[in-house]
Amino acid sequence: MTAKPERLFGRDAEWAELIDFAASPTRGATLGLVYGRRRQGKTLMLELLAQQTGGMLFAATQQTESQNLADLGAAYAAYKGLRHPISFRDWREGLDELLRLGEERATPVIIDEFPYLVAVTPALPSYLQQALSPTGYAKEHTRTRLILCGSALTTMAQLLGGGAPLRGRAVLELIVRPFGFRDAAAFWGLSGDPELAFRVNALVGGTPAYLEMCGGSGPSTLDGFDRWVERRLLNPASAMFREGGLLLREEPSIADPTSYAAVLTAISAGNHRRTEIASALGRPATALGHLLTGLQQIGLVEQLNDALRERRGSFKITEPIVRLHQLIMQRREPELVSGQAARVWRSNADTVAAKIYGPHFEDLAREWCLLHAGADTLGGTASAVRPSEIPCRAHRQGHEIDVVVTETTSFAADRITAIGEAKGTLAPVGVPQLQRLEHLRALLPEARVDKQPKLLLFARAGFTRDLVEVADGRADVELVDLARLYTGE
Repeated sequence: MTAKPERLFGRDAEWAELIDFAASPTRGATLGLVYGRRRQGKTLMLELLAQQTGGMLFAATQQTESQNLADLGAAYAAYKGLRHPISFRDWREGLDELLRLGEERATPVIIDEFPYLVAVTPALPSYLQQALSPTGYAKEHTRTRLILCGSALTTMAQLLGGGAPLRGRAVLELIVRPFGFRDAAAFWGLSGDPELAFRVNALVGGTPAYLEMCGGSGPSTLDGFDRWVERRLLNPASAMFREGGLLLREEPSIADPTSYAAVLTAISAGNHRRTEIASALGRPATALGHLLTGLQQIGLVEQLNDALRERRGSFKITEPIVRLHQLIMQRREPELVSGQAARVWRSNADTVAAKIYGPHFEDLAREWCLLHAGADTLGGTASAVRPSEIPCRAHRQGHEIDVVVTETTSFAADRITAIGEAKGTLAPVGVPQLQRLEHLRALLPEARVDKQPKLLLFARAGFTRDLVEVADGRADVELVDLARLYTGE
């Protein structure tokens, strides 16, 4: 397999998929899609792929059809080593010539920002369908590996949707997502300080381009963290200042950004259920469907189904910079513009702790269980990790559970292997939190439990000595601090 370039950080799985697609010995032209939100490093990865495999990359821009055809002709001529640009009469001719590039060997041909082309040439997917006909020249006589890339998530996903012309034509659909919290810590150079890595991740997430947009470095110490936030995130002169608002407005499928932004504001403020969001907006819950669906389609909101009741779910912001923008930048913009970043950051400490650090720590706990924790830790293999709310007759109320780990088994209901509580505060977790988990374990439905589920306690600030002593003598209790979250299983 073609080695991944040193310049490309992480993305091992994505690179392997691309090389497998590009170098496939399969006879006939094949089609692949690569997409994801902006600034995830898609273009860099595809440029490196073209360099490593001798492929061609054409980057479309927002311009007319004839202008893009002219640029395509110039890019094609440069790739072929011709002295003068090629003039394509139309897209049918251009596509036919692109697909001929793989006549002698498997050759990647990459069209970046494909949605720009579809915007001015809506019939382009149909032209591609015809060019990739099972009995056409490209399928019979070439090994071209055509890759369409884009950041307009809705447009790209619809290319393979239910009556779309390219439905059934693609053999690769690669979605490039932000780095997970461990990769993000390494990318920012913060792996040695889990607390600092956690704070940065809670504010900016795992989008690779944000490191450069923050001046090329993160905070070097905890003592310098607040100053870094004020200078790189809350500073109107910083590239990050308006990023949280732009992510919504740069998506072409969002026709009414104001209504969608209102939903993001409501969720960021702690209204996670549909009824809570509706109440915050002063709308009936039935009027939120298209807004929530639209935000999920562009990757800014995720629905978390209740682990115990499938029809009951909650919504969360998936992009931390959006949450920060909604909670602080948008609400306090006049003060920030006037240079009061230090005061704004200081006065919002409680909001940051409750609305940002707390929910983010719960998200990382669930991600850790799904991707990093061992089977011994979880009492089984994690098929899904979700929150839940369980009714309690003794207390006459429902109790929230941050982490419910379930394992899928054949011909039976998913069984619960572990439950957990995540505390993102700066106070150590003690024995009372363990006792609460024991109470919740006793309330779990018997049909979902075939052996005693393990109890997981996640603590950003560590654990009291009493709890550590109790846990040392129990095989059913696991204590997970930040160090274990970032390095252990």
